[in-house]
Order: sequence, then structure tokens, then C-alpha cells
Amino acid sequence: MDARSDESRAVRAAAVAAELRALVGKLKRRLRAETDVGDLTPSQAAVLIRLEKDGQATASSLARAEGMRPQSMAAVVAALEAAGLVRGAPDPADGRRTLLSLTDACRQWVQEGRAARQDWLSRRLQARLSSDELDVLATAAGLLARLVDD
Repeated sequence: MDARSDESRAVRAAAVAAELRALVGKLKRRLRAETDVGDLTPSQAAVLIRLEKDGQATASSLARAEGMRPQSMAAVVAALEAAGLVRGAPDPADGRRTLLSLTDACRQWVQEGRAARQDWLSRRLQARLSSDELDVLATAAGLLARLVDD
């Protein structure tokens, strides 16, 4: 390839990146609107996501993972406990520590929210895209996966 085609490809990649970023953000907001997240703050939602993904954790490990001060995390955890979304239990390895985990009610709420978003997106794809367009989108999804997979 010559320098001109490299430059042209770089310009095109930048334009596609900007469009993808905007569309993914819009899709994320639209999917979020399909479920009731209540009055959760972004920090509270991040803690719930982390506990669901990684399992039990201490408040201090959550604070480190989220880049927060322990005092700030304590307030987040207290609000989540008051809402019945997380519970604490003594760490079997060290009774001085408390391990936080999602409550069964929270797990069900997360599962229902995920199902609602999946249902909305499936219905939207079926209603708005042809079979050929669905095939193109499936190919694009595979390409996007290559971008984000390590």
C-alpha cells in the first residue's frame, strides 16, 4: 500500500469509529430505557454489575476496583443494603471481614431486566430488518467481537 491509501484508510477508520461510538452509546441508552433501574446511581449500578460478574467481594476491594474512597463505597453499599439488593456475611476465612453479595431478589431483578432488553432488541431486529440485513448485522457483530476480544 502507498502512503495515500494508508492515510485514506486511517481517515475512514476514524469516521467509522466515531459513528460506531455514537451508535453504541445510543443503543446502550435505548436498552437501558427498556428496563426500570429505579433510582440507582452510576456507582450503585457499577457495584451490582461487579458483584454479579465477579462474585462476593469486600467493600474495600470494591472501592479499589471502582476507584473510590472506602468511605464513599460504604455509602454506596449502605444504600444497596437498605434497598435489599446486597447483603453482607462474615468471611469464612477471616471473620473480621464482611463479604458482600447480591440478594436473590437482586439476581431476579437483574435477570428480568436482561430478558426485557433482549426481548426488545429481538423484536426490533425482526420488525425493522430483512433477513439479508440480519445476516449483515450478524457478520458485523462478529467483527465487533474481534475488536473487543483480547
